[in-house]
Amino acid sequence: MTDNNRKPLAVFDLDNTLADTAHRQRFLERRPRDWDAFFAAAPYDPPLTEGVALVLEHAEECEVVYLTGRPERCRADTAEWLAAHGLPEGRIWMRRDNDRRPARRTKLEILRGLARNREVRVLVDDDELVCEDAERAGFTVVRARWATQSAALKVAQEREGRT
Repeated sequence: MTDNNRKPLAVFDLDNTLADTAHRQRFLERRPRDWDAFFAAAPYDPPLTEGVALVLEHAEECEVVYLTGRPERCRADTAEWLAAHGLPEGRIWMRRDNDRRPARRTKLEILRGLARNREVRVLVDDDELVCEDAERAGFTVVRARWATQSAALKVAQEREGRT
């Protein structure tokens, strides 16, 4: 059952959807991976023009929600980054600091929870596995293919449950 008195939700991923993480990929390409440095560099991510334009477009008709695999400890930096780049205010859903499940599992769980009482108009994400699972679950998906993909980040999302 949905609450028809509220706007539908437009759900946006952050890394490589709205934020260009290319400058911090180097922290994932070394052994051991330097997760602290990877997340510490997030406030310096340049915005991705295509993603920002899509958020602003959807904000005209929808309530914007951010769904990221970033850990909870990055909340303040993430909120400041969104505000600094003029992105619409919206709830930020983040991974618990100790949650190491694949991004496709954590994100689909949150999407289903959101859809229990709100229409989820769209999910915009760069992770193909997240997109595939969301589509199979009946969600409308826009694949964010405008950032350079990183093999190290893909492994981190799926196997290590880190972002």
